[in-house]
Amino acid sequence: MKIVSEFREFIERGNVMDMAVGIIVGAAFTAIVTSLVDNIITPFITLVTGGNGTEVKGLSIPVPGTENGIDFGAFIGAVINFLIIAFVVFLMVKAMNKLRDKGAKVLGKNGEELQEKAPACPYCLENVLEGATRCPHCAAELPAPAAPTVVAAEG
Repeated sequence: MKIVSEFREFIERGNVMDMAVGIIVGAAFTAIVTSLVDNIITPFITLVTGGNGTEVKGLSIPVPGTENGIDFGAFIGAVINFLIIAFVVFLMVKAMNKLRDKGAKVLGKNGEELQEKAPACPYCLENVLEGATRCPHCAAELPAPAAPTVVAAEG
């Protein structure tokens, strides 16, 4: 029954909604890219290679006894689809990482970058866990629960 509780926790955290939105947006974007390749790039390749307008000349090999042959043009279209989608996903991830990094920087009143400093014992100056009421190093009782402090970044 542990798997059921883990699944319930997974659903409650909101990951399912994030995943669903990602799949829907991905499907819509894939349709746009497929249309770009099928309606603009493939006809352009057909024009350049001298095809008859319905297939890329010389990129399709008929197979006797079948309706379809070996279609290198369709494969090239699929590769182009993949490359466009992969490039856009790369750009989106790169932009999200840049936003996350900028969001992590906190600026003070004078525009200087601030950073959070781990809580330290006022007696022995060793780091302690946030919320601790006693130092694990010197056993001193702290005047208040340990909390991080915000200081100007060095550098």
